[in-house]
Amino acid sequence: MSTANTVLPARGFGIGSYVTCLTGILWRESLRFLHQRERFISALVRPLVWLFIFAAGFRQVLGISIIPPYETYILYEVYIAPGLIAMIQLFNGMQSSLSMVYDREMGNMRTLLVSPLPRWFLLLSKLLAGTLVSLLQVYAFLLIAWFWDITPPPLGYLTVLPALILCGLMLGALGMLISSGIRQLENFAGVMNFVIFPMFFASSALYPLWRVQEGSPLLYYVCLCNPFTHAVELIRFALYGQINWLSLAVVAACTAMFTLGAILAYDPGRGFVRPAPAGGET
Repeated sequence: MSTANTVLPARGFGIGSYVTCLTGILWRESLRFLHQRERFISALVRPLVWLFIFAAGFRQVLGISIIPPYETYILYEVYIAPGLIAMIQLFNGMQSSLSMVYDREMGNMRTLLVSPLPRWFLLLSKLLAGTLVSLLQVYAFLLIAWFWDITPPPLGYLTVLPALILCGLMLGALGMLISSGIRQLENFAGVMNFVIFPMFFASSALYPLWRVQEGSPLLYYVCLCNPFTHAVELIRFALYGQINWLSLAVVAACTAMFTLGAILAYDPGRGFVRPAPAGGET
Protein backbone atom coordinates (compact mmCIF):
# COMPACT_ATOMS: atom_id res chain seq x y z
CA MET A 1 0.00 0.00 0.00
CA SER A 2 1.36 3.40 -0.90
CA THR A 3 2.18 5.66 2.01
CA ALA A 4 1.90 8.80 -0.07
CA ASN A 5 -0.57 11.32 1.20
CA THR A 6 -3.68 11.60 -0.92
CA VAL A 7 -5.03 15.10 -1.45
CA LEU A 8 -8.80 14.99 -1.32
CA PRO A 9 -10.70 17.34 -3.60
CA ALA A 10 -12.29 20.32 -1.92
CA ARG A 11 -15.92 19.78 -1.19
CA GLY A 12 -18.28 22.36 -2.63
CA PHE A 13 -20.84 24.18 -0.53
CA GLY A 14 -24.43 24.81 -1.45
CA ILE A 15 -26.37 28.01 -1.00
CA GLY A 16 -27.80 26.64 2.25
CA SER A 17 -24.32 26.48 3.80
CA TYR A 18 -23.64 30.13 2.96
CA VAL A 19 -27.04 31.21 4.27
CA THR A 20 -26.50 29.28 7.50
CA CYS A 21 -23.10 30.90 8.00
CA LEU A 22 -24.44 34.38 7.27
CA THR A 23 -27.40 33.89 9.60
CA GLY A 24 -25.14 32.65 12.37
CA ILE A 25 -22.80 35.63 12.15
CA LEU A 26 -25.72 38.09 11.97
CA TRP A 27 -27.35 36.43 14.97
CA ARG A 28 -24.10 36.45 16.95
CA GLU A 29 -23.48 40.15 16.34
CA SER A 30 -27.10 41.02 17.11
CA LEU A 31 -26.98 39.15 20.42
CA ARG A 32 -23.67 40.79 21.30
CA PHE A 33 -25.20 44.20 20.59
CA LEU A 34 -28.34 43.47 22.64
CA HIS A 35 -26.31 42.23 25.59
CA GLN A 36 -24.07 45.32 25.52
CA ARG A 37 -26.71 47.89 26.42
CA GLU A 38 -24.09 50.48 27.28
CA ARG A 39 -22.89 50.30 23.68
CA PHE A 40 -26.36 51.17 22.42
CA ILE A 41 -26.73 53.99 24.94
CA SER A 42 -23.32 55.47 24.17
CA ALA A 43 -24.05 55.30 20.44
CA LEU A 44 -27.09 57.53 21.04
CA VAL A 45 -25.69 59.80 23.76
CA ARG A 46 -22.79 60.97 21.59
CA PRO A 47 -24.85 62.43 18.72
CA LEU A 48 -27.60 63.63 21.04
CA VAL A 49 -25.09 65.71 22.99
CA TRP A 50 -24.03 67.36 19.73
CA LEU A 51 -27.64 67.85 18.73
CA PHE A 52 -29.00 69.27 21.97
CA ILE A 53 -25.99 71.20 23.30
CA PHE A 54 -23.62 72.00 20.44
CA ALA A 55 -26.37 72.90 17.99
CA ALA A 56 -28.14 75.08 20.53
CA GLY A 57 -24.97 77.04 21.20
CA PHE A 58 -24.08 77.55 17.54
CA ARG A 59 -27.56 78.06 16.14
CA GLN A 60 -27.19 81.85 16.01
CA VAL A 61 -23.54 81.80 14.93
CA LEU A 62 -23.74 79.33 12.04
CA GLY A 63 -26.79 80.28 10.05
CA ILE A 64 -27.41 78.00 7.10
CA SER A 65 -28.36 79.51 3.73
CA ILE A 66 -30.45 77.79 1.11
CA ILE A 67 -28.27 74.98 -0.28
CA PRO A 68 -29.22 71.69 -1.93
CA PRO A 69 -31.06 69.54 -1.01
CA TYR A 70 -32.88 72.10 1.15
CA GLU A 71 -35.39 74.37 -0.53
CA THR A 72 -35.58 76.94 2.25
CA TYR A 73 -33.63 78.23 5.22
CA ILE A 74 -33.12 75.57 7.86
CA LEU A 75 -32.11 75.44 11.49
CA TYR A 76 -28.57 74.42 12.31
CA GLU A 77 -29.68 71.22 14.06
CA VAL A 78 -31.48 70.15 10.89
CA TYR A 79 -28.26 70.64 8.93
CA ILE A 80 -26.04 68.59 11.26
CA ALA A 81 -28.48 65.69 11.61
CA PRO A 82 -27.08 63.78 8.56
CA GLY A 83 -23.55 64.33 9.87
CA LEU A 84 -24.54 62.89 13.24
CA ILE A 85 -26.12 59.90 11.51
CA ALA A 86 -22.85 59.29 9.66
CA MET A 87 -20.99 59.72 12.96
CA ILE A 88 -23.06 56.91 14.47
CA GLN A 89 -22.03 54.65 11.60
CA LEU A 90 -18.40 55.75 11.84
CA PHE A 91 -18.14 54.92 15.53
CA ASN A 92 -20.04 51.67 15.02
CA GLY A 93 -17.65 50.64 12.24
CA MET A 94 -14.68 51.27 14.51
CA GLN A 95 -16.30 49.45 17.44
CA SER A 96 -17.05 46.45 15.22
CA SER A 97 -13.41 46.33 14.19
CA LEU A 98 -12.45 46.69 17.86
CA SER A 99 -14.39 43.51 18.55
CA MET A 100 -12.35 41.79 15.83
CA VAL A 101 -9.13 42.81 17.55
CA TYR A 102 -10.54 41.51 20.84
CA ASP A 103 -11.64 38.23 19.25
CA ARG A 104 -8.19 37.81 17.72
CA GLU A 105 -6.49 38.33 21.09
CA MET A 106 -8.87 35.94 22.86
CA GLY A 107 -8.59 33.30 20.15
CA ASN A 108 -12.21 33.52 19.00
CA MET A 109 -11.15 34.87 15.62
CA ARG A 110 -9.26 31.64 14.93
CA THR A 111 -12.49 29.68 15.24
CA LEU A 112 -14.11 31.88 12.63
CA LEU A 113 -11.26 32.02 10.15
CA VAL A 114 -10.58 28.25 10.11
CA SER A 115 -14.08 27.65 8.76
CA PRO A 116 -14.05 25.75 5.46
CA LEU A 117 -16.13 28.52 3.91
CA PRO A 118 -14.21 31.17 1.92
CA ARG A 119 -12.60 33.77 4.12
CA TRP A 120 -13.91 36.62 1.99
CA PHE A 121 -17.46 35.43 2.66
CA LEU A 122 -16.84 35.31 6.40
CA LEU A 123 -15.47 38.85 6.40
CA LEU A 124 -18.36 40.14 4.26
CA SER A 125 -20.81 38.47 6.65
CA LYS A 126 -19.11 40.18 9.56
CA LEU A 127 -19.29 43.48 7.66
CA LEU A 128 -23.00 43.05 6.93
CA ALA A 129 -23.67 42.24 10.58
CA GLY A 130 -21.95 45.44 11.71
CA THR A 131 -23.93 47.45 9.17
CA LEU A 132 -27.19 45.95 10.43
CA VAL A 133 -26.33 47.01 13.97
CA SER A 134 -25.58 50.55 12.79
CA LEU A 135 -29.00 50.73 11.09
CA LEU A 136 -30.71 49.97 14.38
CA GLN A 137 -28.76 52.76 16.06
CA VAL A 138 -29.48 55.26 13.26
CA TYR A 139 -33.22 54.72 13.24
CA ALA A 140 -33.33 54.97 17.02
CA PHE A 141 -31.57 58.34 16.68
CA LEU A 142 -34.00 59.47 13.98
CA LEU A 143 -36.90 58.56 16.25
CA ILE A 144 -35.51 60.74 19.04
CA ALA A 145 -34.66 63.54 16.59
CA TRP A 146 -38.27 63.51 15.38
CA PHE A 147 -39.34 64.77 18.79
CA TRP A 148 -36.77 67.57 18.33
CA ASP A 149 -38.61 68.74 15.18
CA ILE A 150 -36.02 67.24 12.83
CA THR A 151 -38.51 65.80 10.41
CA PRO A 152 -37.45 64.98 6.86
CA PRO A 153 -40.19 63.97 4.41
CA PRO A 154 -41.88 60.72 5.50
CA LEU A 155 -40.59 58.97 2.39
CA GLY A 156 -37.08 60.06 3.35
CA TYR A 157 -36.95 57.46 6.12
CA LEU A 158 -37.18 54.83 3.40
CA THR A 159 -35.09 56.47 0.66
CA VAL A 160 -32.21 56.96 3.09
CA LEU A 161 -31.95 53.21 3.77
CA PRO A 162 -29.79 52.31 0.70
CA ALA A 163 -27.49 55.24 1.50
CA LEU A 164 -27.17 54.06 5.09
CA ILE A 165 -26.34 50.53 3.99
CA LEU A 166 -23.68 51.71 1.55
CA CYS A 167 -22.12 54.16 4.03
CA GLY A 168 -22.22 51.54 6.79
CA LEU A 169 -20.39 49.09 4.55
CA MET A 170 -17.76 51.68 3.64
CA LEU A 171 -17.04 52.74 7.22
CA GLY A 172 -17.18 49.15 8.49
CA ALA A 173 -14.74 48.03 5.78
CA LEU A 174 -12.42 50.90 6.72
CA GLY A 175 -12.49 49.80 10.35
CA MET A 176 -11.88 46.19 9.32
CA LEU A 177 -8.91 47.24 7.20
CA ILE A 178 -7.45 49.21 10.11
CA SER A 179 -7.99 46.33 12.55
CA SER A 180 -5.99 43.98 10.34
CA GLY A 181 -2.77 45.82 11.21
CA ILE A 182 -3.36 46.21 14.96
CA ARG A 183 -1.67 43.60 17.13
CA GLN A 184 -2.81 44.64 20.59
CA LEU A 185 -6.13 45.88 21.90
CA GLU A 186 -4.45 48.73 23.80
CA ASN A 187 -3.24 50.31 20.56
CA PHE A 188 -6.68 50.54 19.04
CA ALA A 189 -7.85 53.59 21.00
CA GLY A 190 -4.97 55.68 19.71
CA VAL A 191 -5.57 54.59 16.14
CA MET A 192 -9.27 55.47 16.48
CA ASN A 193 -8.39 58.99 17.55
CA PHE A 194 -6.20 59.43 14.47
CA VAL A 195 -9.00 58.21 12.20
CA ILE A 196 -12.36 59.21 13.69
CA PHE A 197 -11.78 62.81 14.69
CA PRO A 198 -9.92 63.97 11.55
CA MET A 199 -12.55 62.31 9.36
CA PHE A 200 -15.42 63.84 11.30
CA PHE A 201 -14.16 67.40 11.70
CA ALA A 202 -12.63 67.66 8.21
CA SER A 203 -15.98 67.04 6.56
CA SER A 204 -19.31 68.71 5.89
CA ALA A 205 -20.88 67.13 8.98
CA LEU A 206 -20.84 70.32 11.08
CA TYR A 207 -20.58 73.11 8.51
CA PRO A 208 -21.20 73.48 4.77
CA LEU A 209 -18.18 73.31 2.51
CA TRP A 210 -18.69 76.81 1.14
CA ARG A 211 -18.06 78.17 4.63
CA VAL A 212 -14.93 76.04 4.92
CA GLN A 213 -13.73 77.42 1.59
CA GLU A 214 -14.20 80.98 2.83
CA GLY A 215 -12.05 80.30 5.88
CA SER A 216 -9.40 77.96 4.47
CA PRO A 217 -9.16 76.90 0.81
CA LEU A 218 -6.66 74.20 1.75
CA LEU A 219 -9.02 72.67 4.32
CA TYR A 220 -11.78 72.84 1.72
CA TYR A 221 -9.85 70.53 -0.61
CA VAL A 222 -9.02 68.24 2.30
CA CYS A 223 -12.73 67.98 3.05
CA LEU A 224 -13.47 67.24 -0.61
CA CYS A 225 -11.00 64.34 -0.55
CA ASN A 226 -12.45 62.96 2.68
CA PRO A 227 -14.69 59.92 2.02
CA PHE A 228 -16.66 60.74 5.16
CA THR A 229 -17.75 64.05 3.57
CA HIS A 230 -19.34 62.16 0.71
CA ALA A 231 -20.97 59.71 3.11
CA VAL A 232 -22.57 62.66 4.92
CA GLU A 233 -23.75 64.25 1.67
CA LEU A 234 -25.11 60.96 0.34
CA ILE A 235 -27.18 60.56 3.51
CA ARG A 236 -28.24 64.22 3.46
CA PHE A 237 -29.59 64.06 -0.09
CA ALA A 238 -31.17 60.63 0.43
CA LEU A 239 -33.14 61.92 3.42
CA TYR A 240 -34.89 64.28 1.01
CA GLY A 241 -35.40 61.76 -1.77
CA GLN A 242 -32.51 62.96 -3.92
CA ILE A 243 -29.22 61.47 -5.11
CA ASN A 244 -25.84 63.15 -4.97
CA TRP A 245 -24.20 61.29 -7.83
CA LEU A 246 -20.66 62.41 -7.02
CA SER A 247 -20.98 61.26 -3.42
CA LEU A 248 -22.56 57.99 -4.54
CA ALA A 249 -19.64 57.30 -6.86
CA VAL A 250 -17.02 58.15 -4.21
CA VAL A 251 -18.69 56.09 -1.47
CA ALA A 252 -19.18 53.11 -3.78
CA ALA A 253 -15.55 53.24 -4.95
CA CYS A 254 -14.21 53.58 -1.40
CA THR A 255 -16.43 50.72 -0.23
CA ALA A 256 -15.02 48.43 -2.91
CA MET A 257 -11.45 49.57 -2.22
CA PHE A 258 -11.64 49.23 1.59
CA THR A 259 -13.42 45.86 1.37
CA LEU A 260 -10.87 44.46 -1.06
CA GLY A 261 -8.06 45.78 1.12
CA ALA A 262 -9.56 44.15 4.23
CA ILE A 263 -10.00 40.81 2.46
CA LEU A 264 -6.39 40.86 1.26
CA ALA A 265 -5.14 41.98 4.68
CA TYR A 266 -6.91 39.09 6.43
CA ASP A 267 -5.46 36.63 3.92
CA PRO A 268 -2.60 34.95 5.84
CA GLY A 269 -0.73 34.46 2.59
CA ARG A 270 -0.73 38.14 1.60
CA GLY A 271 -1.92 40.35 4.44
CA PHE A 272 -0.95 41.37 7.94
CA VAL A 273 -2.90 38.67 9.79
CA ARG A 274 -0.69 35.59 10.00
CA PRO A 275 -1.80 32.21 11.30
CA ALA A 276 -0.54 31.32 14.74
CA PRO A 277 2.36 28.83 14.79
CA ALA A 278 1.77 25.54 16.55
CA GLY A 279 2.19 26.03 20.26
CA GLY A 280 3.12 29.65 19.80
CA GLU A 281 1.52 33.05 20.05
CA THR A 282 -0.43 34.86 17.37
